[in-house]
Order: sequence, then C-alpha cells, then structure tokens
Amino acid sequence: MKKTIALTLALSLALSLTACGKGGNGGADEKSEGVMTYAEYMDAALDSEVVIETYVQAKQSWWEDKATLYTQDQDGAYFIYNAVCSEADYAKLTPGTKIKVTGYKAEWSGEVEVAEGASIEIQDGSYTASATDVTDLLGKDELIDHQNKLVSFKGMTVETYEKDGESFDCAFVYNDDNSGSADSNSDLYFNVSKDGQTYTFCVESYLCDSSTDVYKAVENLKVGDTVDMEGFLYWYNGANPHITSVSVK
Repeated sequence: MKKTIALTLALSLALSLTACGKGGNGGADEKSEGVMTYAEYMDAALDSEVVIETYVQAKQSWWEDKATLYTQDQDGAYFIYNAVCSEADYAKLTPGTKIKVTGYKAEWSGEVEVAEGASIEIQDGSYTASATDVTDLLGKDELIDHQNKLVSFKGMTVETYEKDGESFDCAFVYNDDNSGSADSNSDLYFNVSKDGQTYTFCVESYLCDSSTDVYKAVENLKVGDTVDMEGFLYWYNGANPHITSVSVK
C-alpha cells in the first residue's frame, strides 16, 4: 500500500552528519559507539530519535532526494522511509551496502520504520541476508517478530482473488480492487493459501515494476498453482508481504 500522507516529524540531527556521506569502518558484527542494537531499536519509544547501522537489501524508490530502503542486519530488519539522499549516492546503495541511519522511529498502520527525513552515512562493510522461512508462522502472533526481513513462503496454493467478500474470478488483480493495469505499473495483489487459511500478498510496483521477472510471474499465475516465494515482510494493518520472487512448482 503506497503512502499518500508524508510524515512530518521534526529532526534534530547532529551537524557532523551529511546525507549519504562516507562513514567509518566497521565489521559486519560491530556497532559503532552510540549505535543501537536491534533490540534497543525495537524497545525505543515511537517518535524518539534512533541511530542504527544496517545493510541495504533492496531499494524501493528514489525521488526528490529521498530514498526508501529495505535494510537488515544479523539481528533484524529496518524499513527506511524517504531518507535524505542524493540521486548519485542512491546509485551507490547496492545490496549489501552498510549504512548508518539517524532519524526518528515511527509507525504507520502497524509498519515500524525510520521516518521521513532521516540521515544516511555510507560505511565500509557488507552483509546480504538469506531469506528466513516463515511459512509455518503465517497466522501466528510470532510472525511480526520478522517484520521487514527478507523471508520465504513455501508450498502455497494460488487461490481466486477475493476482497471484502467479492470474488474477482482471477488469480491476481492490478491494485487491490483491480483498478489499474500493467501499463500504469500498478501493484499486483494475489491470494495464496496454506493449511486451509488464505493470505493476501503483494508485488509493490515501486520495488518490482512491470518489467521485472516477479511481476510477469504473478501475471502468469493460475488458480491452483503451487508456489514458493520470497519477499520483504512489510506490514499494513497486518502482514502485507512485498514479494520479490515467485516460482511455480
């Protein structure tokens, strides 16, 4: 689900920080002085200032010197929303790139994130996460413990897409109400089931547009297909996985 209302939290960032500037050294398991662990970040109150070191796993979008990123370290994941970053430095944020982020913690419809306007420093170091299989956690409270991580779902069955009791008689729709099209790079929504329970997954077009393999794969899904998937465990009033890979078994 795309945001239409920007967060307007005032930031009081240290003057020594420059957006997307080169930072210091640090190994994959180290935290610099003053940097929070993942547990400390999660324990921090909403609207409080947070300082984290994390690693870019995927880039969702850039516009008007603002970058939205999926990031993760060895302990957990962080969604960075509209951080300050030039287009030139955005190009440097390849998967695995270590960054230091200073900003404010926020929540939007259940999604915990670093809010708009955060500062980024690119640092030395690299880490790329492997997908965590959370198939057995679907429908359980423990699933939220993996929010924003790269996760996998295995052996799920494609169902007829339904929303609010209305059946669309197809395996997927453009936007959640079938109001869009591939030409307009709309999000894709589709329903999959496991053990008798049905869940709605999404291909977020900002992350994976209509030119990507996963977008095309979902367009080719048929009701009854068995699929394995990977994606980022975004949250919007409940689990709203942003899928990046689909394979039909």
